[in-house]
Amino acid sequence: MTRPLLVLGPSLGTDALTLWGDCAELLTADFDVTAWDLPGHGSAPVFEPATIAGLAQRVLDRVDGPFFYAGDSVGGAVGLQVALDAPDRVLGVVALCTGAKIGTAESWAERADQVRASGTPSLVTASAGRWFGPGFIEREPSRSSALLHSLSNAEDEGYIAVCEGLAVFDVRDRLGEIAVPVLAVAGAHDAVCPPALLREVADGVQHGRYVELPGVAHLAPAEAPAAVADLIRAHCLEGAR
Repeated sequence: MTRPLLVLGPSLGTDALTLWGDCAELLTADFDVTAWDLPGHGSAPVFEPATIAGLAQRVLDRVDGPFFYAGDSVGGAVGLQVALDAPDRVLGVVALCTGAKIGTAESWAERADQVRASGTPSLVTASAGRWFGPGFIEREPSRSSALLHSLSNAEDEGYIAVCEGLAVFDVRDRLGEIAVPVLAVAGAHDAVCPPALLREVADGVQHGRYVELPGVAHLAPAEAPAAVADLIRAHCLEGAR
């Protein structure tokens, strides 16, 4: 029996393997799982364009046939864009810790300027406070350390390019065009993409559902891999038929 294709998208500052590795392992019995990396992150070189529309097109170019999609943060934003651009190919979307608009143009410009001045390692301390729910670093020191190292190792040019793409991303007025089933998953402690952003997505698309994960902040696939795997499995294999 052929397993359906599931495409996984990363959060800014992470590589897909580190963010999704444990969760993906729990999904390989049910899906043919593949993942992609942002420019200058993980195994990916720096590339253009890094607009959300450009990243969505790269996803569409690299996979064949219909597929399910799950992504965190910017990866989730790409999922919304893919659903807008190729509704005939996307079977369902799980949008985690994301939004139809994330941050402001000013906040992304400030982040890009910081990286230009001091590099991605300068973001590690602040990101440790934003990325993880209460007690996660103490409970999972190796996992949190690996994620923070992926940020430190990200190439400055790639990180800046994604910041610039996020600065102009805004599909709030287009959510009603999305007809594929969307599961919007919020972290209860996410200050980057608060639960209100995920509720907006769930309420705005034609077939949306909202779930909030307790104890989780911004990197749900790594913070709660089993819970996220269960949500993806249920949404894609049961709810998105």
